[in-house]
Amino acid sequence: MHLVQLLLPLYDNAGETFGEELFSKIRSELTERFGGLTAFTSAPAQGLWRSEGKTTHDEIVVFEVMTSEIDPEWWRDYRQALERSFRQNTIIIRAQSVAIL
Repeated sequence: MHLVQLLLPLYDNAGETFGEELFSKIRSELTERFGGLTAFTSAPAQGLWRSEGKTTHDEIVVFEVMTSEIDPEWWRDYRQALERSFRQNTIIIRAQSVAIL
């Protein structure tokens, strides 16, 4: 079993918030494909990273799905679509193997 996490920004690079419609669409797409979703949205996580000597800050929400198989091509295409929708250079989608206890 695999846990797939999508780290999605709340704001664009100009500081404008993304509308709830975008997040709702993603929730629907993932729930339809994977049969369920967990969304961590009430307390946004904060991301910090350094680039070119400058620290950048981002607030994110995390969407998670569980799947028995990873389809790398589908995830690559979906990540690229999210990058366009969120106007980001990179959207992080990560997967890890999990054991159900």
